[in-house]
This record gives sequence, structure tokens and C-alpha cells, in this order.
Amino acid sequence: MTNRYAVSGVRCAVVLLLLTACRPSGRQAVRPSAYDPAHDLGPLFSDVQLSGIFSDSKEFVDARPRVAPEVIEARYDSARRSTGFTLRTFVNQSFVLPAAAGDGYHSVASQNMVAHINGLWSVLTRSPDSTDPRSSLIPLPRAYVVPGGRFREIYYWDTYFTMQGLVEGGRTDLVKNMLDNFAHLITTVGHIPNGNRTYYLTRSQPPYFAAMVALYARATDTTQALAYLDALEKEYAFWMDGADRLSPGQFYRRVVRMPEGVVLNRYWDDSAEPRPESFRPDVEIGMTLPEEKRADFYRNARATAESGWDFSSRWMRDPKDLRTLETTELIPVDLNSLLYNAERVIAALRAFRHGTGDDEVARRFTGLAEVRRQAILAMYHPAHGFFFDVRWRTGERVTDRPSLAAAAPLYFGIATPEQGQRVAARLERDFLKPGGFVTTNFASGQQWDAPNGWPPLEWLTIEGVRRYGRADLADKAATRWLNLIQRTYRTTGRMMEKYDVVNVNRKAGGGEYPTQDGFGWTNGVALALCAMPAQTRTCNN
Repeated sequence: MTNRYAVSGVRCAVVLLLLTACRPSGRQAVRPSAYDPAHDLGPLFSDVQLSGIFSDSKEFVDARPRVAPEVIEARYDSARRSTGFTLRTFVNQSFVLPAAAGDGYHSVASQNMVAHINGLWSVLTRSPDSTDPRSSLIPLPRAYVVPGGRFREIYYWDTYFTMQGLVEGGRTDLVKNMLDNFAHLITTVGHIPNGNRTYYLTRSQPPYFAAMVALYARATDTTQALAYLDALEKEYAFWMDGADRLSPGQFYRRVVRMPEGVVLNRYWDDSAEPRPESFRPDVEIGMTLPEEKRADFYRNARATAESGWDFSSRWMRDPKDLRTLETTELIPVDLNSLLYNAERVIAALRAFRHGTGDDEVARRFTGLAEVRRQAILAMYHPAHGFFFDVRWRTGERVTDRPSLAAAAPLYFGIATPEQGQRVAARLERDFLKPGGFVTTNFASGQQWDAPNGWPPLEWLTIEGVRRYGRADLADKAATRWLNLIQRTYRTTGRMMEKYDVVNVNRKAGGGEYPTQDGFGWTNGVALALCAMPAQTRTCNN
């Protein structure tokens, strides 16, 4: 089943749909005094998004109103009743439409891939933002790298993988700028949103901030990383909000206290409305569900967007039906590996600073990390030799949907030596394809499934198996991946966001939008892999 449905009369039902959507429970995300298109344009917003004048819902939420939104709303209420009114003309007159990031840039035919990537950094780098009350962009005080294409803003987890290449290129100044931006977001809105847009404020993304700080510390020194300790602890508090009030079996926002008492994390979103940037596909699917189930679908669609894996059979009860998303019911192994790493990094920085009270806090976070580590080890299934997500209501490991998420406990050094060896063996047997590691082995039509491979997961898996003594497998996978993106670059002159690693002569597909090029995390991972001695020949060809 695809994630688009033809629904007659959908526009007429949208107002009722939004009114009946469940309201966020608990604490709301802080909203800056900036333009929020889904709530500031009245009926115009849903009329435009459902009309089909934009094939991608994100184009309209990124558009800039030429005058105050309330003025446009009033003009629309009057103009739409007049003879000869056309919605597209009204939108063109009322909004400045966005351009794709990197639009108009052409690669130099004589450049090899590495030179092309190094030339792209300036194309994908944005200057510090100025405040614009008529933009959905949340302004950032420092320069930053965007992914490219439709992704015109900074994205949280993308940035970690982009940073890998920036560090290799000696651009720690730009790494620091982006860390400063994330610390700024934590201070001003309480967390790092999915991206710096107002419509992303209700959710985050996989929490790589601690991993970014650790990367920066290795590239510079630990003293410089100490500047981000307060932000690290505030972000950790965001992810753990409500944990101290839970009894076994209870849950709140992103935390669940398991029956045995340990607190683990899930993905969540504070809103249960259609995503503004994917409004039309969300509404069209929602209208195929009974009214009482729509809010749950929207919440799960948003929570899946927070996971970064939007969408994948990993999150669906029925891997062929997007309506069966159960993301909020799952304890993801990779999310909890990231929070284990955050606990370890906070403990290490506290111990390094060694000020008043620091040692006590360091011991507390070390203890929290060890408790979480034991819980993650329990997500390993000995018979399968693999790590799996867990349904928190039952404790059941979701063994029928293995994915590259199992590499996270290897990347962060959580797995035992035996577990690491067995996971690596299964990754080699079941997931290594001609172009690298495949995300899952289920071809659902969703983009985070077969036959696609994604740069962040290639990096985690390659470096994860390397950490557990499988340098041979790591180098083999890296060579296959680099050969694939090199071949694509020579053919197209572009770096893509994802690749078909099974059918290496085909373009990756699936998802709600066409495959984008640019592309930040592909560039970063490619440069980091090319810096390894075993890949010198591959990258210099």
C-alpha cells in the first residue's frame, strides 16, 4: 500500500479533522514569535495543501508571505468568492516561493568526487540568519550546513554525519558554529527540533548532540567541548521529561518505565495533527481511517519523523500498510544507544571538569548509563544473534523486522564481544549487498527499506563492525558503498541522499518526495570513509 490515497471530499472534512485531533498532552514546545503557516493562515492553509498546486507540501510551508499572514487570510476570504478566482494565482501574488538548496549549482566535469564535495560546502553553507517574522525559519546565530534540495534548513541528525567530513577537511570552525546553533536552540526552545522551522517544534530527531560534542572534543580538545556541557544536560532533561514521576508500566512523552523499573525512551511528538510539511499525504491517509483512529495515526507519523526513518517497515504492524504505524509503542534500540552515549559523555565531561559537585553528578550519570546498557543488552536475541526493538507494553522483541538499527549497540560500544561478533556476521550474511549495507530486507515501497542504503546507516554499520574486530567487513562494505556513489557521481555529477544498494544501476526511490541531491550527510560520510587508508585507491580513481 502506498502512502497516498484518493479521497473525495477531503477538503471539506479537514476542519473537522483538525478539531477532533487529540491535543498534545503535558508540556508544549516553546513557540517563538514567528510565522507558523499551519495555524496562521486560516482555511487558506488546508485549501492550498489539499489542492495539489504543490506536489510537495513542504514548498508551501517554506514560502514567505509578502505581507502579514492575517492580511493574506482576510484577502483570501474575500477574493475566493469573486468570479474568475484561481488559487494558484492568489498564492503566487501573496507568497515568495522557496528555491531548492543548491539550486543552479553545476558540478565541474573534470573534478573527482572528493574535489566536488569540498566545493559543495560553500554551496550548502548558510550565513547566520536574521530574524524575519514572516518566515517559518527559526533564525540561527552562526553559519550552518543544510542537506540540499528540499531541505533548506539545518537538520538535527544529518549534522552529525556532515560533521564527519568537515572534521576530515579541517573545518572544525564550521563544526563549532553548528554546535553553537544547537546549544542556542536548546536554550531558546528547550530542545533541538527536527529542523530550524516553526512547524518542526513539536518534535526532535535522533539525539546525536552528545556524539557531536565528543567528535568535536576528539578533533580539538576536551576543554573546548566543556562549553556544551550545560546544553547537553538540558537536552537530556528534555528526552527524560517526566521519568521521575512514572511507576512501572507507565509512560509519558518520550519516556517509559518498564515493568522491571528501568526507564527507556521512545519517539514521540507533542501534536496529533497532520504534519504541515507533509499535510496532503497525511490527511489523505487519515481520511481512510475511522475518525477515532486518525489522531493516533498522525501522532505516530510525527513520531516516525522524529526517528528520522520516515518511513520504514520497522515501524509498522503490517509492513505493507502505513496506517499501521506503531512507533510510539516501540522502544528503539538505536535511540536508547544514543541516550546511553549521552549519559556517558555527560559523565566524562563532568569528571573532566572536576568542579564542585561534578564528581557526584559524573557518578550518577555513569550509573544511569550502566542501567541503560543492561537494558539494551536485553534487547539482543541469542537465537537470532541480533538486536531488536521492543514493544514496551509486552516486552516482546520485534524479531520479524531486523534492520540496521542493530548496528547502534556496536557503534557505541554497548554490545559484548560475542554479541558484536554475531551481529557483524548476520550483517554480512543478510544485509551486505553489491552497493553496501541495505537498511532492511523488506521491500515495502517506503524509503527506509530495501533496496535503499543511507549514508548515516552505512557509517554506523561500517564503524560498528570495525569496532568489534571486523575490519575486513568494514573495508569491504566501505569499498562497495564508495564505488556506488562514485559511479553515480560520474554519471550524474551529483551526490544523492540515498542509493539503491541492491540494484546498483538504478536510482533509489520510495517515500513522499523524489530523491534529493546535494547532499550533506552523503558528502560527510564519503569524505570520512575516503580518509581511511584502505579506501585511498577507491577515492582517487
